[in-house]
Amino acid sequence: MSGIPYAPPYAEVIGDPIAHSKSPLIHGFWLEALGIAGDYRRAHVRPDGLAAYIAERRADPDWRGCNVTIPHKVAVMDLVDDPGNIRGTIGAMNTVVRQPDGALIGTNTDAAGFYAPLAELDLEGAPVAVVGAGGAARAVLFALARAGVGPVTILNRSPLKAMGLLVTFGLKGDVVALDAPLPPAALLVNASSLGMTGQPPLDLDLTPLPEGAIVYDLVYAPLRTGLLAAAEARGLDTVDGLDMLIGQAALAFELFFGRPPPEGRDDELRALLTA
Repeated sequence: MSGIPYAPPYAEVIGDPIAHSKSPLIHGFWLEALGIAGDYRRAHVRPDGLAAYIAERRADPDWRGCNVTIPHKVAVMDLVDDPGNIRGTIGAMNTVVRQPDGALIGTNTDAAGFYAPLAELDLEGAPVAVVGAGGAARAVLFALARAGVGPVTILNRSPLKAMGLLVTFGLKGDVVALDAPLPPAALLVNASSLGMTGQPPLDLDLTPLPEGAIVYDLVYAPLRTGLLAAAEARGLDTVDGLDMLIGQAALAFELFFGRPPPEGRDDELRALLTA
């Protein structure tokens, strides 16, 4: 025996802020269920410390990678390899995976995680409204473009940035201010941090939405956001942030630890996350 102590593999979620993240609960649940010796942690990384974090973890053979959340999804693309051309497609990375040779590859599991709860719906040609134009919005718009939706209205503080996203993803639509009236959208998606604990609320008048519209809030802390509460009060269908969170985490978990999450445990996991 070499006498070198065994260090189990680990992965992390990075962001600023990060204390609210439920990712350690999700991955920890799956690790325990599968009997995998490993760990998944939070790491508070500020924007000015992102490059140093990546450099430090690059040198750690026990580090399997990280999930990337606000505000690093765009900036991290300059620090890792991009063989799947994520920069040229989605334009944001939410997952970094260490390869056996030590290379760090960035990818995006947000788009598939976002779309999973909508996969059985026919959204072709459906009008959509999206709040936000950051990294999460990029994944949302990428997925919606593949589903053939349209037109798309983006509500955002910076019209120029949002208009660039419509062009990037080949979507027809419009860009309006955050306080503009909603269009009669079949699907409303909050892809911003508004409504998250510690962030300003997202106050939207949902009156223009037709009966049968779906309101999808990517925020999961709190799980029942003001937007979802307003949608439920109108009798609209809702999708909360846990659906996307669990969906994107499942893809990342297999990349980090080499096995898919256990089947048939989603209800148990959701109960843990909402306790």
